Amino acid sequence: MPGRNGFALPKPLRICHLGKFYPPAPGGIETHVQTLARAQAELGAAVRVICVNHLDAHNRDVTWQSFGRTAMRRERDAAVDLLRCGRWGNLARLDVCPALWPVLRQLSQENTDVLHLHTPNPTMLLALAVLPLRLPLVITHHSDIVRQRFLGRLIRPFEHRVYSQAIRILTTSPCYGDGSELLRHYRERIEPLPLGINLEPFLHPSDAARHVADRWRTRLGWPIWLSVGRLIYYKGLSTGLKALRHVPGTYVIVGTGPLKATLQAEAKSLGVSDRVVWLGELAREELVGAYHAATALWFPSGARSEGFGLVQVEAMASGCPVINTAIPHSGVAWVSRHEESGLTVPVGNSDALAEAAMRLYRDEELRRRLARQARQRAVEHFSARRMAEHSLRIYADVLARS
Repeated sequence: MPGRNGFALPKPLRICHLGKFYPPAPGGIETHVQTLARAQAELGAAVRVICVNHLDAHNRDVTWQSFGRTAMRRERDAAVDLLRCGRWGNLARLDVCPALWPVLRQLSQENTDVLHLHTPNPTMLLALAVLPLRLPLVITHHSDIVRQRFLGRLIRPFEHRVYSQAIRILTTSPCYGDGSELLRHYRERIEPLPLGINLEPFLHPSDAARHVADRWRTRLGWPIWLSVGRLIYYKGLSTGLKALRHVPGTYVIVGTGPLKATLQAEAKSLGVSDRVVWLGELAREELVGAYHAATALWFPSGARSEGFGLVQVEAMASGCPVINTAIPHSGVAWVSRHEESGLTVPVGNSDALAEAAMRLYRDEELRRRLARQARQRAVEHFSARRMAEHSLRIYADVLARS
């Protein structure tokens, strides 16, 4: 069947993604699921997403609340059917979601061709491990469970049960599989599918986004160092705060999460709190403006929980060089390459981060070269369309094999 924009589908594929949450819930996996689902629908596929509802009856985000209760909601996101399953609360990051089970039982070969699970996702994983699986399964393994060791040990048998049934296991970069204890058991099923985004808003910012960038430059001066992401342990923001002691400028942090108070206290103890701006979540135009105003994106993540770093692509498409970290067997340093689209420093090394920032601060030609090459790499490797076309070819092969 001819899809839109000339891409030909062998038939109108019916795809069901199993996500953790879904925008407006923040996060790289959440953003990826939405981007992939929308792009696949644009190419002619019938796409739906099943996830957990993160908003309570008052539209408050209760993701981090153990007893935050939510209701089931059916929605439409562009051409994507969306079902947000209600939850009763969560235990050790495992959402208690009784409504999910009957929903998954109703999936059949009559209404779904391919089931696509996105992990880490203990709630969906445990449900699939217990329920009989009658559909061809594809898994995108975004990252291992690294820090929650008790949870990791608890669900490992269930991971093997589900992963052993997957026909394809997708990694977000060519680098991740070799360092994963879990994925080593399934090497013959692994295939990279790099994440992609809609690059247009970042490549060609709107007038509103440009005004935001001008406003930030006027308000904060130069340089502006930017970090974007959840305020959680593996993002390495403590390293960024320590590096700020040795560089001029303002550190703008976009995101929310459970470590905000801890990080704010650390900034105060380091004597840099007057040069840190905490923005919380931003609307798209505001975020694009922040990238275009920034001197560089600081991406100091420190664990393999960070398998890719989607915000790196947003920054690269905006012409914002990236300073990232060399996390072993992670795709972070593959997404933005050292001396090509940014600079890469050792994990947890605030002095090296500060030194890299000072290189960009002092060397205008380096900054411009990295910005130009960052945009080029984003266009060549990380567009949503490229990702969606690749995914549909993978599904076609999966169906042929199953």
